[in-house]
Amino acid sequence: MNFQRLEKNIIDMIKEQQLKLGYRNEVVRLYYPSLSINRLLETDYTVDGLNGALKEFVLQAKDRLGEIEYTCQNGRYCFKLPEKAGAYVHGILKDNEFISEFIKTIGKHGCTMDEIISVFRKYSRDIHIERPEGKDFDYVVYFEDSIIDEYKYCLTREGNHLIYHRFLPEDYRDL
Repeated sequence: MNFQRLEKNIIDMIKEQQLKLGYRNEVVRLYYPSLSINRLLETDYTVDGLNGALKEFVLQAKDRLGEIEYTCQNGRYCFKLPEKAGAYVHGILKDNEFISEFIKTIGKHGCTMDEIISVFRKYSRDIHIERPEGKDFDYVVYFEDSIIDEYKYCLTREGNHLIYHRFLPEDYRDL
């Protein structure tokens, strides 16, 4: 099992939230379909198997993220992360990270695709840009080197704004 990948994903989601909304000392809830959790853990468990694995994960992550609670309803998990998780992420958040610059840029009124691509290229020349057909978004942009950032960014122009959703590569393939 790959507990590190699940923990990294949780940290990434909290980090994204804090960059968008600011840091607040509060409980955070994150929702995952069981398929995504299995992918993160590199397993193929049923709900019972996932519950056992997540009990182990909660114990393993406790020192960093605090007392995580989780529930499952209809194959969808809710992780309730205590204030300690947010404080931990806030303490390791760096302003010079890709995601920080990406969110600052995309949050500006009138942001263009050229500005977004410039942010990606600041971190690597090896980026992938495509205009997918038959999708609910206009562009997909991601780093060829997933060490920089493993997510695929799906961007859509809505009026004077670009909006985005980011997906793990495996979840993107399911779209």
